[in-house]
Amino acid sequence: MTPGYKNVFTKRTLAPGSDNAFAKVKENLKTMDEIERIKKLSDLFGPSGFEDDVAEFVKEEIKELNPVEDHMRNVTAVLNPSKDKPKVMLDCHMDEVGVIVQAVKPNGTMKFLTLGGMAANNLPSDAFVLKNKDGKLVKTVVANKPVHFMSAAERNQGVDLDSLVLDCGSSSKKETEESFRLGIASPGVPDVQCVYDEEHHIFHGKAFDNRVGTAAQIETLKRLAGEELPCEVQASFAVQEEVGERGVMANYNVLKPDVMIAFEGCPADDTFSEEYMIQAGLHKGPMLRHFDVSMITSPRFQRFALDLAEKYGIPVQESVRKGGGTNAGKVHLMGVPCIVIGVPVRYIHSSNCIMALEDYENAVKLAVELCRHLDKETVGSF
Repeated sequence: MTPGYKNVFTKRTLAPGSDNAFAKVKENLKTMDEIERIKKLSDLFGPSGFEDDVAEFVKEEIKELNPVEDHMRNVTAVLNPSKDKPKVMLDCHMDEVGVIVQAVKPNGTMKFLTLGGMAANNLPSDAFVLKNKDGKLVKTVVANKPVHFMSAAERNQGVDLDSLVLDCGSSSKKETEESFRLGIASPGVPDVQCVYDEEHHIFHGKAFDNRVGTAAQIETLKRLAGEELPCEVQASFAVQEEVGERGVMANYNVLKPDVMIAFEGCPADDTFSEEYMIQAGLHKGPMLRHFDVSMITSPRFQRFALDLAEKYGIPVQESVRKGGGTNAGKVHLMGVPCIVIGVPVRYIHSSNCIMALEDYENAVKLAVELCRHLDKETVGSF
């Protein structure tokens, strides 16, 4: 790290005599740190119920806050603890969609179920890694009957999950279980490595739902560290969101927040929707969701966030969704005003996703400004 630059939970300082050019170099270094963090988080193995690696990464990133991990692998921490100030919970989920082995067939291939909402028609020929009984990642491929052996009817019918298997290259049930050390309940994720396109400032990778939210939450905590804030900032890194928002309530019970800001990777709709219906396009800022099937967003808190974004020139998008659901959908039922800051992700819940650096950056900027402005009077007005 360049002398004079502090990047972790201290006030940022520049060496004496630094000029604007030097400051710009520092800012570029910070941005590269964030890019590398996003890439590392994307690559980590962490389907719902198996978030151990992600939890370890998060704890290391925020170790100065003395994070606490529970037996589900949820992680919590507190920045600027206070008895009198309102408690603002930042939340993200650490898990990603994936697969779990249901049974091993006599020929060595494996039937599987999905952990979270993965569409069967997106899966054939995708590469996955399964974690075996020894903790080793084993390469597999999602296999369907080759077209050469399909009947005319089979070629024309849609893909069904029951027709798909995971193939690790084994030739028998015994080989799969004893040599590859795979079997019932072996979990898996897409075998994809995150790549950052420096020319166009976009990421290609897996698990941006919700590792981009995880990255944004970590960076928000880092930028706020050392500041005098009008609120206590709480960090909730939750597990098992993709299978029914199961982890967040354990964190809620620990933190007991007054308001909640949920970071999400949200479905981008700019490559298949009519222009007037695009509400989460790349390069247009984070999405603030008014409505989905799990929550009607707190109107007063939402208005405050939208007005703050306008005041500070932070581009945002608004949406009303007929599907979807977030951790905020659980917490708002406890009487807590909640909003969702979503970073648009193309082809979410598939093996290969795309998202833009500037949308992540503007999500962080908005969350930082919210925490700087959520004083007792403001929170009480929601």
